Formats: sequence, structure tokens, C-alpha cells
Amino acid sequence: MKIDKTWMMGIIAAILIIGIDFIFFSKDKIFMFLIGIALLIALAPFVFSLMRESRKEEEINDMFLEFSRNLAESVVTGTPISKSIINMSKKNYGALNPHVQKMANQISLGIPVSAAMQTFSDDIDNNVIRRAVELIREAEKAGGEIDYILDSVARSMAETEKLKKERRAAISNLVIQGYIIFFIFIGIMLVMEFKILPLTYGSGMSFGGAELSAVGAGVSSAAKLAPEEISRLFLYLLITQGFFAGFVIGKLSEGSLRAGVKHSFILTIAAWLISTGVRALLA
Repeated sequence: MKIDKTWMMGIIAAILIIGIDFIFFSKDKIFMFLIGIALLIALAPFVFSLMRESRKEEEINDMFLEFSRNLAESVVTGTPISKSIINMSKKNYGALNPHVQKMANQISLGIPVSAAMQTFSDDIDNNVIRRAVELIREAEKAGGEIDYILDSVARSMAETEKLKKERRAAISNLVIQGYIIFFIFIGIMLVMEFKILPLTYGSGMSFGGAELSAVGAGVSSAAKLAPEEISRLFLYLLITQGFFAGFVIGKLSEGSLRAGVKHSFILTIAAWLISTGVRALLA
């Protein structure tokens, strides 16, 4: 991905918010909440770009499946593969169009089909498509039953995409459960911070320096921490949990850590904003 204007605008806006925050709200309860807003504005364009790239990659996979089927049908009729690719470049394959047209132009200029398909594979840089193109190139070089190979490639890709969609559908409930569990976890942390720990802190102060049991000693040690320090530790815990939980959700749902970036971003920012927002209102 290339850095675009949206990224730069987001970063500049975030820097301005952070600057204003430090100048006017450095000792205010809303300080950390504004830092979270700045991070949201700075990182959102990057995450949205990743999401667009993921959708584009899915569209390319779908369109390459259609392209493979059409190519197999054309070759079965007796049309040479080079002529078939040139003819198919006039069809609409969505996000795959520029790559198909480039390959057709190279073949029209006399570049061998094998070399043109290699460039096609390198430009797309997709493991599934790379393997499929390699099979087609080897079949074209060997002069074997290219129509059979193309049909096999199309059926193999169709089965792969079907399995991916089935897994995504089967895991969707787990993704929803992961989000629900995480927000329940946030709620539990907030209840502990604003309801339970203040009582513990007060009781610890009333006991003073008396010797307590093992449990009481732990309470006394917790009581030595200032409420601000405890709140900060809880915030770090929520951010860490959200960061790694997002990657786990992405890996389970789509089989890729890259897909987990958006989930990690949503959970981490949500934890930051909810925690600091509630703290600013109730603390």
C-alpha cells in the first residue's frame, strides 16, 4: 500500500489534537480520552486501507475463478490460449481487469504466453493465483491437454473459495461471541475499578500498618497504590487484551493475521475510549 493524502491528513489532525490536549487538558480528566481520539483519527485511514485491500483481494480471487472458467471454455472449443486471453481481455473482470488487459497486450506484442502469465502472477502477488498460473504455464510449455489443466484449476479454485466461505460462516458466531466477551470484560474491569477497588482501598487505609493474613496482606499492598495508578494498570490490561484478542479473531475467522488488524484496532480503540471516557465522567 502507498501512503496517500488521507493518511497524512489523519496524522496531521492527530498531532494537532495531541498538541491541544497537552496545552489545555494535560491535568484534566479528559486528557487520556483525547489521546484515544487522536489515535483513532491517525490509525483509522490505515485500517480502512487494509480493509479495502482485503476486499480487493477477495474480488480478484473471485474474478480469477471466473477468468479461469472462461479460459477453459474457450480453449475447449479449439481456440489457442493466446487468442483466448486476447479475446477475454474485452470482458469485465472487475478488479482483475487491469492485469488481464496487460497480459493480453503483452501477448499481442509477441511476448510468449508463459512470460506474460508470469508477469500477471507477479503483479497480483497472490499465493492461490500464483500456484494456478504456474500449473497453466507448465501445461502450456509441455503442450499437454491445456483444456483439462484449465478445467482442473478452475474446479480447484472454486473448491478453495467454497471452503473459505464455509469456514467464515461457521466462525462468524465465534467472532460475535469474541466481541461480546471482550465488552463484558471491559464492563467487569470498570466495575472493579469504580465499585470494588475503592472499597478495598478504603478498608486497607483503615487497617493502617497492622499485620494481616496472606489475603489481607495482598489487599494492603493494593491499597498502597494510588487510584490513578490502579486505573492506569487497568487501562494497559484492556488495551493489551483488545490488541491480541483482535488478532486471534482475525486468524480464526479469515485465517490471516493481517485480517486481524481491523479487529485489533476496533477492540483496542473501543477499550481505550470506553475506559478513559467512563473515567472522565465518574472519576
